[in-house]
Amino acid sequence: MERVTVPIPGRSYDITIGTGLLDHAAEHLPDLAPASRAFVVVDQAIAADWLPRLEAGLAPRDLHVVPLAVPSGEPAKSMQVYGTLLHQLASQEAHREDVVIALGGGTVGDLAGFVASTYMRGVRLVHVPTTLIGQVDAAIGGKTAVNLPEGKNLVGSFYQPIAVLCDVAALASLPDRDFRSGLGEVAKYALTLDLELLDTLEADPAPILARETAALEPLVARCARLKAATVVADERDAGVRLFLNYGHTLGHALERLEAFAGRSHGEAIAIGMVFAARLAEARGICPPGLAGRTVRLLASLGLETDGALPPAHDILSAFRMDKKFHAGVRFVVLTEVGRPVVVDGVTDEELRTVLIEMGAPG
Repeated sequence: MERVTVPIPGRSYDITIGTGLLDHAAEHLPDLAPASRAFVVVDQAIAADWLPRLEAGLAPRDLHVVPLAVPSGEPAKSMQVYGTLLHQLASQEAHREDVVIALGGGTVGDLAGFVASTYMRGVRLVHVPTTLIGQVDAAIGGKTAVNLPEGKNLVGSFYQPIAVLCDVAALASLPDRDFRSGLGEVAKYALTLDLELLDTLEADPAPILARETAALEPLVARCARLKAATVVADERDAGVRLFLNYGHTLGHALERLEAFAGRSHGEAIAIGMVFAARLAEARGICPPGLAGRTVRLLASLGLETDGALPPAHDILSAFRMDKKFHAGVRFVVLTEVGRPVVVDGVTDEELRTVLIEMGAPG
């Protein structure tokens, strides 16, 4: 078991990583008094498997667990589902001393976090992510949001949890596609911030792909440390935290244009990282070969790096709703692996050229 602290002044919390944590959740949480109820926002697809274990793990705290099931995946991140959860809390007379627990993947965490941040102007929040994306990225750092038809994560808040429990045992039963999607975020850390992790992934990803506990626990802990350090340095996405959006500008655009029903998040940002590498090469920002190396890494992790793209015009329009937009589209690119920068002033013609080269209809 490993513990990573996110030392935000006045709101510090721990990320606990291990195996079997759900069965002993009470041992790894801070004091929840005077809470008498835990409202568990849970992905309906995993509720039968993981909710009873969490409930048993919380039993020593004498908390009454109230499950609030939501749809799986991006459909949960809607204003309609968000409003339904608020009404459920109010109808059951939830109060500020109660706690909201997010049990599921990154989408459940984003939704539950937004609910917790706004109901009665804020109730305590605990993340219990059961997917790789949730454990290495989404549950850490306080970003909460729901989607609008116009774009991804357009309505949300920054709201830190009081604890994060990452039980890597949950990763053993993840569908292959969901696990590979999480590896997209792992690859992002490797390419942008952690050359040692990049070397490990390039040398032998087999233990990770086989989901060996001895490989997954240190992998999740390593990514958690990277995310925690970035969040402490830049909680509100004004500086270095922007680097964690590598691949996400195109990735989010693809998710929105496919109505959140096509590529998964990790699959979309994999395409986005290839695009960012090709853009950097086209601008002469990085040495030749970055795109090829990116493709080889992602392919070794089971992620597709090509495939049909929407029309370039539609993608360019979606870029304008990106949250990094500031008097124009901004992109996170690499000058070389491990050296991310944010570039301004990228023209539509530059973007269109690279998109068309990647197969987008002109």
